[in-house]
Amino acid sequence: MFAQIKRLGADSLLYAFMNVGTKLIAFIMLPIYTSFLPDPAQYGVLDYLDRVTSMLTFVVIFGTDSALAFYYFDTEDKKKRLDYVRSVMTFRMLIVLIIAIVFLVGGEWLAQLLLKDAALYYLFYIAIGVLALDTVIALILTVLRYDFFTKKVVTFTILKMLLIALFSYGFLAYVSPTIDGILYGRLISVAIVALLLIKPLIKFIKFTFNKKLLKEILVYAAPLVPASLAFWVIVNANSFLLERFTSFHEVGIYGAAVKFASLITLLTSGVQMAWRPFSMSLKDRNDSPVLFAKLYYGILLLGTIGVLAVATLMPWIIQMLNTNYHEAYQYVAVLSAVTFLNFFYMIISVGIFFSKQTKIISYAFGIAAVVNVILNVALIPSFSIWGSVAAYLISYLIAITYIFFKSQKLYHVPVSFGKMTFLFMFSLVAVMAIVYIQESSISDWNIVFAWIGYVVVVLLSRIDKDLLRKKSAAN
Repeated sequence: MFAQIKRLGADSLLYAFMNVGTKLIAFIMLPIYTSFLPDPAQYGVLDYLDRVTSMLTFVVIFGTDSALAFYYFDTEDKKKRLDYVRSVMTFRMLIVLIIAIVFLVGGEWLAQLLLKDAALYYLFYIAIGVLALDTVIALILTVLRYDFFTKKVVTFTILKMLLIALFSYGFLAYVSPTIDGILYGRLISVAIVALLLIKPLIKFIKFTFNKKLLKEILVYAAPLVPASLAFWVIVNANSFLLERFTSFHEVGIYGAAVKFASLITLLTSGVQMAWRPFSMSLKDRNDSPVLFAKLYYGILLLGTIGVLAVATLMPWIIQMLNTNYHEAYQYVAVLSAVTFLNFFYMIISVGIFFSKQTKIISYAFGIAAVVNVILNVALIPSFSIWGSVAAYLISYLIAITYIFFKSQKLYHVPVSFGKMTFLFMFSLVAVMAIVYIQESSISDWNIVFAWIGYVVVVLLSRIDKDLLRKKSAAN
């Protein structure tokens, strides 16, 4: 067991380094973007376009990432593994081609519908080019990750972000201080990385595929597609409905807050990258439930601490932005909690993926997506961005609760749902107390009491005692 934890730890540290690097680059670029795009409405259009692209990414992937993870580790035959990868690559590129044709034919109409300006149709063309190259890069890096070539994955991922930062700044500063400059910077950057990965690219691209293997992949993946679309609705409906009920200004403020909320992924994303191959490699071990229990509790504890840290530091961090964006800081802490839940559902759903009951994920996030839309429509007109934040949080709480209980039925992990829920909900109370203190005339030193309360709750929960009792029983 120790050797397995050591591997997860080593890979997680490297992936954490990678994600710290990429997130820091993104954070550095955000104030640069807002300085060249001082009107939040301009940044709102960019954020809106990015959300459309993220939806298209879900369509391209079509759940094949989870399917490939399962079948890649389900066989030791290297040729069969290669056939799986080639089939996935061909499928994804075919979807990209279909999307490109749609935007070539209806670009102006879609630009008018989505961006309120038909003249911006060319932005879609650049975005599709980035999508195509990113599709290739993502699959190559996925396979390298499955083969535990962690250092290569880290190197190329950081390189891509650095290039995007450099070229985007170059275009903004010297060519076009507009959204165009950012998009052209992205396009050139991913093209360079794709060229550097030309050797595995040639190996994986084969415009024929094994029909039997592709069918296996799609049968596994298809139930995840509604979940992917539901994810997109949950994550992005907020921005679309904010634009509908308010304006691109609010979209820009909300988008900036979401970017800062991703600070929490500095703690979680390394584990997320390493989790799937790690957990799948342990599915047949007798002692795995006890190990997973330790990880459930430990990761939840680290995540909630991270959320409180983000809440505490955000008023100072947000000052790096143009003053027109400063109001975004008050939303960041709660959005960070939701960002953590978006990661944590993958941790507590091992039973679902072990048993291939992936349709459960679709049900959970399908329900959450409907709830999210209803709450956004009900709350945004009265509470604006806060209404959207509340809808986002509630929908994720519903999804993760459903997923946990379903996963436990399929593969029981000895943890207490009550203790985990109590710990997370009190962390939210502490976060809201911190935000209230920051927004009022109360001295910021009172934030210490929110932290003390959180520590007391952690000590009272005694999750360590529960874990030791379960381990003794297992032995």
